This record gives sequence, structure tokens and C-alpha cells, in this order.
Amino acid sequence: MASDELIDLIVLFGGQSAEHDVSCTTAAHVIRAADPAKYRIVPIGISRDGTWALATGASAALAGIGALPSRLDPTGTQVTPTDIFGGSAAAGGTTVVVPLLHGPMGEDGTVQGLLELTGVPYVGSGVLGSALSMDKAMAKEVLAQHGIAQTRHRAFHEADITPGLPAELAADLGLPVFVKPANMGSSIGVSKAKTVEALRDAIIVALTYDEWIVVEAAVTGREIEVAVLGNLDPRASVPGEIVPGAEFYDYEDKYLDDGSQTLVPAPLTAVQTAEVQALAIKVFKTLRCEGLARIDFFFEEDGRGFLINEVNTMPGFTPISMYPKLWIASGLTYAALIDELVRLAIERQQRKRHKTSR
Repeated sequence: MASDELIDLIVLFGGQSAEHDVSCTTAAHVIRAADPAKYRIVPIGISRDGTWALATGASAALAGIGALPSRLDPTGTQVTPTDIFGGSAAAGGTTVVVPLLHGPMGEDGTVQGLLELTGVPYVGSGVLGSALSMDKAMAKEVLAQHGIAQTRHRAFHEADITPGLPAELAADLGLPVFVKPANMGSSIGVSKAKTVEALRDAIIVALTYDEWIVVEAAVTGREIEVAVLGNLDPRASVPGEIVPGAEFYDYEDKYLDDGSQTLVPAPLTAVQTAEVQALAIKVFKTLRCEGLARIDFFFEEDGRGFLINEVNTMPGFTPISMYPKLWIASGLTYAALIDELVRLAIERQQRKRHKTSR
């Protein structure tokens, strides 16, 4: 690729998950920060019903007609993945896809599988890393096999629910507990249950989002997050700390109320910082992540130390999102972060092509 050649940056946003709105906001900020001297941006919206479209509003703003809104509208001229990707790999130029999709049908390996078939480089983890990280139950199982500490938990399928299960879980894990859909992010569908009856209700709520449920013993500890960037040799940002404005760091606290407090860098000792950074990289590699991920921990200062909470392979990029904040604090600007993610996508595709073209 010539140094003066524009990269076609296909930005996918919206999607069919409950995190649709977060994705539309994330995309607006990424597009605004991308350097127009380096990228020719093609905004592709995916509606809640799965319809793909060349987003009219974003396209007009990029052409200089009107301002780019803070939340993109995924509607426009309907297209298909074949329309977008057909021939891209052989067209001679450079095309990179940025799948800014959060949650199921976007962050879980489904879209990544489609992109693998196109042969076009894309930002973020591949099929296995995306699917494994998205499913909290399976991620916990794999991480446990690698000796990575975590809170006590139980995972079960909807078909395994019995009338006596809430009481059994309370006796086993204690109260309070957190109840989560196994495949969802942004704290959607998550409840804190302090009684058996509340636990029963929380299971019902979680089941509206996924057929697999994770119930975790509550942890009294600090919430520490680390941003990881890279492919085979990833690096970790300075850690950050979330001080929730609500009883726990829920959806409203993350995206609507801005009631939480973020401490960047987190007030940790040099030894603690190095420990959590090394642990974040270990988690990233264990789950076969690539490109980027935000690794979330609980920190019991006078107990078990750092406990893995969850992994987000396509974290939010809104103005109050931790992933870009952590890298900015680590010396990488928002625009430079986008450049690095694009470079990593191209690097990985070239590495894989070498293996498959023999």
C-alpha cells in the first residue's frame, strides 16, 4: 500500500442486540476521530431487524452536508454484505472493516465469521476469541483451567431451572449474588439479588436476554479495568478504576447518567499495577483475543487480590468509555488508537493469508 493511498474503512454499527444504541454512539465518535487524510469511511448501519444499509445521515455528513450527529442512524439505502465486500479483497486497494457491534450478533463471533469468509481485514478478535469472551460461562471455565482467580459462580441453561434452584443457589453462593445473561454486555439484564425471591426475579430478567445464565457471588472490592492492545505481542494500558454512582456499575451508570467516577490511572502501587497488567495480558492470550479488549477485574485488597470479572472484545468508545481513556492516559491519542487498530487488522490478515495460501 502506498503511503498516500486512502484506506477504505467500512464501519459497521447498530446491530440486533440490546446494545444497539451504544453501538450507534460508539460509531459516531470513532468516525469523528478517524483521520480523513488516511481513511475513506463507509458507514454501514445494521438495524434491529438485521437490515444492512449505507447510512444516509452519516454519509451525508462525511460528504460535508450537515454535521455528524452524536448518535448515528443505521437507516439508508439497503445493501447486502455481498454488495459491500464482494470483490473487496481482490480490488487492489486496502479495505479494513471496523465492526463496532456490541453484544450478540456482532461481538460474539457471528459477524467475525462472515468477515473471515470475505477475506477482508477487520478490527478485533477472530471467531474463537470473540465467541469465547462473549460467553461468560465458557470464558470462566477456560480461565479457571489456566489458574486465573475469579469469584465463585454457577452457570446453567434455561432448561435446567427448577422451582428450588434459587434457594439452592443462595445456599451455595450466599447472598447477595449477581445474576447475568451469559451472552450480553454493558450490564444489560444484570441484577443484584439480596433475597431468594429477588434471585428468582433476577433469573427471569436475565432469561429475557439469553438462554444461559451466570450467577456470581458478590465481591466486596474495587473495580479495576485494563485496556489491552495488540495481536501476538499485546501490551496493557495503565489500569483505571470505576467508582460506581449506583449500587453497581449498571447500564444507566455507564452510558446515561454519568454518575460513576473514573480514576485514571487507578490508585494502585507500582507492584499492583504491574500485576494487574500482566494478568490482563494473560487473560487476553488465554481467550485467544486479538486487536483489542478491555479486561475487567475486582480487587480485594485484603483478600484474594485481583479476580477476573469479564472480557469485552469490542468495548465502547463513547466519551465516557474507559478503553480510549486508558490509552489516552498511556500516551496514545484517540486518532492514533484507531490507526493502531487498523494496522493490527492488516497485520493479522497478512499473517493468516500466509498460512492459508500455501
